[in-house]
Amino acid sequence: MQIVLRDNDQGPFLSKVLAYGQAESLLDEAQLAQIKAKAVLMSLKLADKFYNKYKMHLLEHAAFDVIGVVSLGLMEQSERDLNRGLSLLMTADGIVKSFQKGWSMLTIVSKYKLSGKSIYGDIDKVLLEKVSCPSDAQEWSGWQAYQEALLDCNRQESVVSLLRQFYSQASYDPLDCLSLESVFAEVVLYRLFFGPVKIKQDLKQRLAHIELEEHWFTLDHIELEMSNTLGELPPALAETISVDLGKYFAPGLLRTLTFAKGYREQLLKGVSPERLERLEYKEGLTGLLGWPIYIVM
Repeated sequence: MQIVLRDNDQGPFLSKVLAYGQAESLLDEAQLAQIKAKAVLMSLKLADKFYNKYKMHLLEHAAFDVIGVVSLGLMEQSERDLNRGLSLLMTADGIVKSFQKGWSMLTIVSKYKLSGKSIYGDIDKVLLEKVSCPSDAQEWSGWQAYQEALLDCNRQESVVSLLRQFYSQASYDPLDCLSLESVFAEVVLYRLFFGPVKIKQDLKQRLAHIELEEHWFTLDHIELEMSNTLGELPPALAETISVDLGKYFAPGLLRTLTFAKGYREQLLKGVSPERLERLEYKEGLTGLLGWPIYIVM
């Protein structure tokens, strides 16, 4: 494994830290050789576990994985500070602990990935490929790829939390591709109609048995319902949801409310389920924020 020292702001963080240490005379050749030796050993172990260590191009691939994963863990542990990063690397197991940290970070954010079975166990193959990087690369997008995966993972965890807290029966499957905004919208819409009760797949049937209040059909009232619902959640979860919601969230719910009014009128007329279904598709289910998409049999 050859770690090339470069002064490149866009390269992998491990290379940047080592280059900083040499430039500032904080890292001598013996210390650098020791870090490299541990990195080579880690690459051999990784290749032995996931690749074929006797094929040199696969061993090189494992070395790139080590560089990327170490860079990720080192950035997190040092808070992207070169001096702190160097201090961590120069401890007895610094590079190993940085690798373990990076590997743990990737494992956590891979929880809901759908890229198929991964040869890396719990880590998404596509994500690791984005993190993996040669030491002399001009650019390294591993940190950005991790941040995007972390954001997506937080959204998925928030969806699971909403389902657990507000739904009477809820199981989560990543294949459902539920967005945080759509799930939160259904929660707000259901509770606006029926109060603070557990959500069931019965909104379409129950809609005929309630009176729609005129004051519901205002942005102020919808925003009040949103605020009340967020107030029941842990602060971190409420913050994640608030950040995820677009500026058209409340207007979108108002449009859905208006549709629900027309849908209720058709229910009261006793129209067939087929006509109700055509009404939904004519309006466009994807455009009805918060409207449940289950089929009434």
